[in-house]
Amino acid sequence: MVRIRRGAWTAALLAVTVTGSLLSGCTSGGGAADDGRSPGQSQSPSPSESESGAATTGPVLAVKIDNAPDARPQTGLDAADVVYAEQVEGGLSRLMAVFASTLPDAVGPVRSARESDLELLGQFHEPTLAFSGAQRKLLPLIDDAPLDPEPAGKVPDAWYRGTGKAAPHNLYLRPRRLMDSAPGDAALTTGFRFGAAPEGGTPEASRTVRFPSARFTFTWSADRGRWLVAMDGTPTVTTDGRTVAPATVVIQYVKVRASKYHDFLGNNTPFTESVGSGTARVLRDGRAYDANWTRPGAADGTRFTTPDGAPMNFAPGQVWVVLAER
Repeated sequence: MVRIRRGAWTAALLAVTVTGSLLSGCTSGGGAADDGRSPGQSQSPSPSESESGAATTGPVLAVKIDNAPDARPQTGLDAADVVYAEQVEGGLSRLMAVFASTLPDAVGPVRSARESDLELLGQFHEPTLAFSGAQRKLLPLIDDAPLDPEPAGKVPDAWYRGTGKAAPHNLYLRPRRLMDSAPGDAALTTGFRFGAAPEGGTPEASRTVRFPSARFTFTWSADRGRWLVAMDGTPTVTTDGRTVAPATVVIQYVKVRASKYHDFLGNNTPFTESVGSGTARVLRDGRAYDANWTRPGAADGTRFTTPDGAPMNFAPGQVWVVLAER
């Protein structure tokens, strides 16, 4: 049943890509729970769970996060298991935070979905996608995708407007109003593997990834054993003062092509191709490793390997994946 739905969705995605003409009028769209653990610590899926596609206890929660300067600091970002950074109109960036091992009290600010999100989320089993809204012609494609769409207002008491920021940068989600509990590590069906670092690599103190109008810098903290995140030159902390510090950073080089869609200002809506293969740079334990990635189809996870073909293990903890244009 799922594969039939995925096939229908893939066909619909192609049809909309070829014939659509979307206007990207992004509709607008707290603190994280403190359980005493570092973000993602001892919560990552084992290699066997990631590789085998074992039965899950429920869907992951994916939330589209605003990343404009006026939206910072964000809420709940430190509690995500995986954070994707992707390019949007005007060369700016948005984040997709994926929650499996824990659900924070609040997440946000939440913003609108994009066509690229649907392909990206295909590697999770029927995920729940929380977003503030979407372009009108994209909504049928979202409804047909193999996910559970949760736009703002669908569950009224799950959403609220914060008072510290102006609209549209003040829409927040209460995840526990959408899901009874976190689904658990087995829901992270991305194909990621966690374990000991491979041989080699080169010492890395800091790495910056640039989009046309945005940049991400990851600086190694030996004291924390984590990579400290800065966005557009500003250290990334949450509204409750927590430093966002993933254990692993993946710079995944992908094709970012011009789509046929534009926002209301005339800016093209880029499409990030997360299916295919290419190269990557993996940062962990204060070192950088060359890697390759492959994702055969939209229903498959993304596998990372070393240049000699061995699995590229990630460090246990939060993972950031920056989808950088190759």
